[in-house]
Amino acid sequence: MLRRKITDYLTQWKATKQKECLLIRGARQIGKTFIIEDFAKNNYDNFVEINFEQQPVLKTAFDGELTVPEMIKRITIHLPAARFVPGRTLVFFDEIQSCPQARTSLKFWAIDNQYDVVASGSLLGVNYNAISSFPVGYERQVDMYSLDFEEFLWALGISDDIIASLKEHFDGRTPVDGSIHAKMMEYLREYMVVGGMPEVVNKFLTSHNYGIVHQEQEKILSAYLNDIAKYAAPADRAKARNCFLSVPRQLAKENTKFQYSVVERNGTARKFVSSLDWLRDAGIVNYCRNLSTLQFPLAAYVRDEQFRIYMSDIGLLVAMYGFEMKAALMEDTLNGPAKGGIYENLFADFLMKKRLPLYYYKKDDSSVEIEFVLTSGTSPLPVEIKSKNGRTLSLNTVLTWQGISFGYKFGNCNVGIDGNKISMPLYLAMFL
Repeated sequence: MLRRKITDYLTQWKATKQKECLLIRGARQIGKTFIIEDFAKNNYDNFVEINFEQQPVLKTAFDGELTVPEMIKRITIHLPAARFVPGRTLVFFDEIQSCPQARTSLKFWAIDNQYDVVASGSLLGVNYNAISSFPVGYERQVDMYSLDFEEFLWALGISDDIIASLKEHFDGRTPVDGSIHAKMMEYLREYMVVGGMPEVVNKFLTSHNYGIVHQEQEKILSAYLNDIAKYAAPADRAKARNCFLSVPRQLAKENTKFQYSVVERNGTARKFVSSLDWLRDAGIVNYCRNLSTLQFPLAAYVRDEQFRIYMSDIGLLVAMYGFEMKAALMEDTLNGPAKGGIYENLFADFLMKKRLPLYYYKKDDSSVEIEFVLTSGTSPLPVEIKSKNGRTLSLNTVLTWQGISFGYKFGNCNVGIDGNKISMPLYLAMFL
C-alpha cells in the first residue's frame, strides 16, 4: 500500500477536531477514497460509506429535515446494515459534489458531534452555486494531490534516513555525493514520466513497464475529458476541452505564458477564461500568476490577466506529449523549449503539493524573466529553473536589486553557492 502524507493529517484531525467535519478536495483518481477507507479500517469500529455517484438514490436522505436522527433514518432505509454508534463511527460522504444538500448537512453532523464525518469531492469547485448553505465554521477543508516526489521515493523503497540525509544537504547547502546525486536524478526522471497518480505508480511498481504506465495515464486523461463533457456547462464543454488539450503546446513555447491564440486562432480571454477556471476548479490544472513587481507581499502585485497553466500531475503532462517523450526524458536527450516547459511544470508540481502559491515575474518591456517567485520571510525569493546547465542571466540581474537577499537556481546540477545565488539539484526542491 502506498504511504501518503494525508494519513497523518487525518490522524491529527481526529485527535484535535472540535465540532467540525473534514472535507477533502482534489482531482479524480488521486486516491481520496482509498485513503479514507483505509483510515476508517484502522481507527473505527463502524464505517458508513455513501458514494453519491454510485448510489444516487441516497441523495433522497438529505431532501427533508437535516437533523442527524432524521438523516440516519433515511440513510438506513437504503443501507439497513449501517451501524451508527456514537464515538465509534466514521461516516464518509464520497463525491459529495453530486449531493449539495449533503454538503449543507455537514453543519448539523458537526453540531451533533456524535459521529466523525469526512467528505470528499472531485469537482467541488465547479458546482458551488447548487449549495443552499455552506457549513461555515463546521467544516475543515484540505486539498489533496497525487503523490509528491517524497511519497514517490517512499513507494520506491527509499528510507526516511536517506531522505533525511538529503535534507541535511539542502539545509547546510553542501554538495551531494556524486553517486547519490546521479541516482537521485534518475529517480527524478522516473517521477517525471510516471507522475504521482496512485494507480499509475502501482502499475509502475508491479510491472516496471513504461508501456503499461502510459496506458494507465491515457485512461486517466480520457476520464478527465469525459468529466469535461459530462459536468462542464454546455457553453464551456468544447472550450474547456480545447484549453486542456492545449497545455502541452502552451508549455512548448519559448514564452510559456498562456496564450488564447494557441487554443484557437484569434482566441480571446472573454471566450475562454471561464473554461480555464473550470479546469482549475476541477483540480486538473493550476494557475501561475505574473507579478508586476518583485515586492512583498507578492499577492498584492498579481497581474490577473497574465498567467501560466501547469498540469496538477507532472506524469500526466508528459503522457500528453506521447509515449516517445518518456524515452527522451529518461535518457536526457530532449532539447528545446518543450524540455524547459516540462521542467517548469515539474517544479510547479513540487510547489503545488507543498500548497505554496505559484507566481512568476516577466515584464513586457524587459528580457528579465524569473520562472517562480517565493518568499523568504518578508523578502521575495526568485527561483530560476534550468533543464540543463547554463547561464542564469535573469537571476543574476534580479539578485542585484534592492530587497532581494538571495535566489535559487534549480536544475541538473549539484549544490553550490556563488555570492547570493544558491544552486540546487531539482530533487532537493521537495524540501522547500
